[in-house]
Amino acid sequence: MTDQHIPVTEDELHAYVDNELPAERRGDVEAWLATHPDDAARVQSWRSMAEALHARYDSVIDEAVPKRLEIERLERQPRKWVYGAIAATLAAFVFGGGVGWMARGAAAAPSALQNFTLEALEAHRLYVVEVRHPVEVPGSERAHLQAWLTKRCGWIVRAPELTPAGLKLVGGRLLPGPGGPASFMMYESASGERFTIYTAKSEAEAAQMRFSSQGNESALFWADRGVAYVVVSSVGDRSRLTQIAQSVYDQMDKIEKTGG
Repeated sequence: MTDQHIPVTEDELHAYVDNELPAERRGDVEAWLATHPDDAARVQSWRSMAEALHARYDSVIDEAVPKRLEIERLERQPRKWVYGAIAATLAAFVFGGGVGWMARGAAAAPSALQNFTLEALEAHRLYVVEVRHPVEVPGSERAHLQAWLTKRCGWIVRAPELTPAGLKLVGGRLLPGPGGPASFMMYESASGERFTIYTAKSEAEAAQMRFSSQGNESALFWADRGVAYVVVSSVGDRSRLTQIAQSVYDQMDKIEKTGG
């Protein structure tokens, strides 16, 4: 018999989301979530992200391996989606700690991911405190900003529409990235909270999402079709960050599929 007064651990929350929690502990975790709204919100955000990934990728799990890849298949196991790690990614990738993967197996070395995310965190930290000059091109010139960054960066750069999430585009700027130019967008809410979106070329070719935190900043990172994205916030609300990152992800995915 378990004791419902024993605090619920992070691992138990992940196991609960993954349906891997021992039956005798499940009731205790549900009782805990009923009285701990912050943990309940985190669990819901993990489930929402997992459902989004299932919706996008379930259809390719059983796809036949192309003939040109038959040799590769003999050399290694067929790719599998690691759904059990979906929830863990939102908490596990902390600098100085471990790495949590959200979708396929690793597509880039952790050091490369850390370097890229560090660049985004540093840019956020540097410009988010600026009052008069946080950006080079204001949000009122969205079309010009997008065209300029697209030309300079070499891929389609779009400023996501985040008005439904209560965010207004402050503007953007061109920055040096780890291996070339990077685009930087800043958004702000009516209460003054700021989010930034940092994008640059990346060798990672999988729609993986990882959570990282450093100091007061936290970020969600993913890479798809040769471009990597980092959404950064100083608010400390993971469910809010996840909401924003998911909206950016969905819009960028649609743009990449349609070519603009």
